[in-house]
Amino acid sequence: MKRPSLTTRLALLFALLCMAVLGAVGLVLYRGLETQLTLRDDAALVTRVEQIRTLLQDSTTLQLVYDKPRLFENMLGNREALLVVGFPGQPPLIEINPAGIAIPDVVPVASNATLPIAAVQRSVDPHGTPFAAVAANTRMGEPGRELRITAGRLMSERSRILANYRQQIFWMSLGATLLAAGVAFILVRRGMRPLAALAAQAASIGVDNLATRLEAADAPSELAPLTTSFNAMLARLAAGFTRLSQVTEDMAHDLRTPIGTLLGQTEVALGQARSAAYYHGILVSNQEELQRLSRMTDNMLFLARAEHADTMIEPAWLDVGAEFARVADYFEGLAEDRGLAITCAGAGHVWGDPMLLRRALANLLANAIHYAAAPSTITLSAQHGAAGMALAVENAGPQIAADQLARLFDRFYRADTARQGSAQSSGLGLSIVHTIMALHRGSAAADSSDGKNRFTLYFPVPQAA
Repeated sequence: MKRPSLTTRLALLFALLCMAVLGAVGLVLYRGLETQLTLRDDAALVTRVEQIRTLLQDSTTLQLVYDKPRLFENMLGNREALLVVGFPGQPPLIEINPAGIAIPDVVPVASNATLPIAAVQRSVDPHGTPFAAVAANTRMGEPGRELRITAGRLMSERSRILANYRQQIFWMSLGATLLAAGVAFILVRRGMRPLAALAAQAASIGVDNLATRLEAADAPSELAPLTTSFNAMLARLAAGFTRLSQVTEDMAHDLRTPIGTLLGQTEVALGQARSAAYYHGILVSNQEELQRLSRMTDNMLFLARAEHADTMIEPAWLDVGAEFARVADYFEGLAEDRGLAITCAGAGHVWGDPMLLRRALANLLANAIHYAAAPSTITLSAQHGAAGMALAVENAGPQIAADQLARLFDRFYRADTARQGSAQSSGLGLSIVHTIMALHRGSAAADSSDGKNRFTLYFPVPQAA
C-alpha cells in the first residue's frame, strides 16, 4: 500500500486540528445554549406556579377552583404541561394533563417559603424527553388548611431546538473541516515547492557534475540545515571520487611498470635460445618484480581491511625504547650500506598494537633511509606529553615543499613527480602509516625545514587501558 505524501498528511493533520477546535467550540456553545434554555424553562415554570399560588390564597379564587377548574388551563402555556391542585391525601380539585403525563412525586416547597428555581426537579419520560416538575403548598383562608400545587412540563420544544442546533454545529464543523483540508492542501503544496526544487536539483547531480551544489536562496530557513548537510556530503563524495580516480590511475601506472617489465623480459627471452645464466638472470629480475607486485597487493589489502568498522586492534602498553631498538636493529645493515647511522632517544610507554606500531615505524624508517642524505644520522625520538606520546623519525635530506607535505599520506602519492625509483617504492608506505594511526585514534604529521624531514606519530592517552 502506497503511503500518503507529506502534503496529504499535513493537510489531514490540519483538518483534524480544525475539527477538534470547531468541535470544542461547538460543544461549549451547545452547553451554553442548553443551560440558558433550561434556566428559561425552569424560571417560566416557577413563575406560573408562583402566580397560581398567589391567586389561590384568595378565597374568591378558591371558589373558582370548585366552579370552573378549566379556567386555569390557559395558565400552563402549552398542551404538554401538567397542573394538579388539591388538598394533600384527597382527590385533586384540578387535574389538567392533556398529554397524559404520569404525575410525579415531588417534594413541595412550604407555604411560608419562597419558591426558588432550585426546587425544580428534572427527569426523563419513557420516550427520552426531558420533564421538569415543581410542587408548592399555599395557605387557604381557613386556618390549618393548605393546598398543594404540582406543575410540570415536557421540554419537547427545547429538545427540538437543541437537536437542530446540534445538527447545525455538526454540518458547519464538517464543512469547515473539509474547507480547511482543501486550503491546507493547497498551501502546503505551495510551501513544499522549494523542497521539490531541491529534490530536482539533487536528481540532476551525477558523476559528471559532482561539483554542482544545491541552491537554497529561495528555500525556507528550515531547509537550510538539510541543504548545508547535503552540500557537505556532495563535497565529501567529490573528494572521495577524486581520490578514487587518482588511486585507480596510480594503481594502473604502478602495476603497468612491473607487468611491462615482466612481459618485455619474457618476450626477449623467448625470442631465441639463451644461455642458462641469461635465463637465471631473467628469473631473478622477474622475482623482484613479482615480489613488488606481492607487496603492493598486500598493502592494498591491508588498507581495504582497515577501512571497515569491524577492524579491531589489540593494544597493550609497549616499551618505546625496546620498540626503537628492535626496528633500528632490523634496518641497521641497510642504513650502513648507504652510509647512515641510526640513533634512538627518549623512553616511556605507548598504548598501541605491537604489530601495527612496528609496521608504522618500519615504514617511516625505510622511507628515511631511502631519502636521507649520506652521510647523516637518522634519529628515533619519543616525547611524552599530557595529550599522549609522540614518536618521531627524523633524517637529513632535501626539503619537501609545503604543498606536498599535506599529500604525503595519500595513497600512491610521491613527492617525486618523475617517480624515480619506482621499483623500490609503491607509494603506499605513508598511507599505511596514516591508516594505522587512525586505527589508534591518533594522527600522523610531516614537517620539513632547515634540511631536516621529520615524521611524527601522535598516540593519544587511552580512555581505558
